[in-house]
Amino acid sequence: MRTVVVGGGSVGFSVAKNLVEQGHDVIVIEQDEDRAARIDEMLDVMVVTGNGARPQVLAQAGVHQGGDVNLLIACTDRDEVNILSCWIAKKAGVKHVISRARSLEFTDSRIWADALGIDEMISPERSVAGVIEDMLSMRSVIVSDELWNGIACLYAMKVKKGALLEGRPLKQVKDLRPDVDALIVYIERQGEGGFIPRGNTVLKEGDLCYVVTLKKNAHLLEKLFGIEDSFRLRRIMIAGGGKIGFQIARRFEIHHKDVDVRLIDLDPEKCERLSKELSKTLILQGDIVDEDVLLSEGIDETDGFVATTANDELNILAAILAKDLGAKRSIAIVRNDTYRKLEGRLLLDAMVNPHEALVGAIMRYVTLRTKGAIMSTIKQLNAEMVDLIIPEDAYVVGKKIMDLHISPMAIVVLIQRGEDIFVPNGMTALKQGDRVLLYLKAPNDERILHMFIKQEKD
Repeated sequence: MRTVVVGGGSVGFSVAKNLVEQGHDVIVIEQDEDRAARIDEMLDVMVVTGNGARPQVLAQAGVHQGGDVNLLIACTDRDEVNILSCWIAKKAGVKHVISRARSLEFTDSRIWADALGIDEMISPERSVAGVIEDMLSMRSVIVSDELWNGIACLYAMKVKKGALLEGRPLKQVKDLRPDVDALIVYIERQGEGGFIPRGNTVLKEGDLCYVVTLKKNAHLLEKLFGIEDSFRLRRIMIAGGGKIGFQIARRFEIHHKDVDVRLIDLDPEKCERLSKELSKTLILQGDIVDEDVLLSEGIDETDGFVATTANDELNILAAILAKDLGAKRSIAIVRNDTYRKLEGRLLLDAMVNPHEALVGAIMRYVTLRTKGAIMSTIKQLNAEMVDLIIPEDAYVVGKKIMDLHISPMAIVVLIQRGEDIFVPNGMTALKQGDRVLLYLKAPNDERILHMFIKQEKD
């Protein structure tokens, strides 16, 4: 598709780069001249310098009546620019428009998107809050990624010594715990690299397993991986009362009513506003890197700490300090990829980039429109999770999964059939209309994907 990306910041740059790699014809609109020059130098795209909310600038990029632009993605850090760009594009006849929306009221419901004719309004704060919720509430989670709008999740977890998984073939574990509806799609083993497991694979202590399960059953995984039954999340502390901090607090108020949630921010006006918007969270005014403040609020008895301010350096420092003072799990929101390279060397448990969630959401929408399937990248594995609905004339209709011979390059992870969602096995026969979650180890292998969306086997 011919696609216009409004905004060339870190999000816009990543989106444009992904689109070019998929073969799209891309035009980037960027107001900052230095940033526009950098994009022009680094990416194979056309660059238009100017304000993407102005009709004249959009027209230079081909967004006008009779133009050939199929998709516009507005992802600047200003909602009014994004929304106006999409509205103008829609009026000019662009078929699909996507807007980044930082103000949560725009994404609380579909009302604004429908009224403005915007196909998707995406808030990265919501996705990031879900990831943080998983990482804090499940002690064993190293990486978390929501699938099917939160119905299912991909978790990365390590096998502990004495775990039910340790020393047993995977097919035996399934027999011992049939109530755990989950599937391990990939294993990283020290000294051996990574591989896709089979039923006779025997797991070892320290194996890092990427496992997919329904989110409502996620707590059952911890028993398989050897996490103590005594662990219970009692208290979390959130540093920073911005959009991400607010979303995390609200999710815990709704989903974890017995957890003591404390939120610290230096701004007294923000604290006053948050105290009115959050009903159960204790709002505290103070410096998030003040050791005395953290100790007085019980950081040494805190199960989870997350630093969510707009300042990467401050978040990293606060997370390190919280961990040093006794927080059991400490997470920093970090947007700069340079700092992400330090993960594992610093005294904190994880760094989470909200921009990755936004880029992933945008690319899922785009890929659905171009390939008939939503593909989300798992960066750690150089793999894809493919979400698709099997059409009537697909090659796989009526065939058992074992007869497709797609292993070890692909695994059918989940199937939704009517109201039922389940983990299939090799004997499961696929049907027209099945919604399938497909783990694809070779992202560029179109052959396997075509089996699920086309009649002929390429």
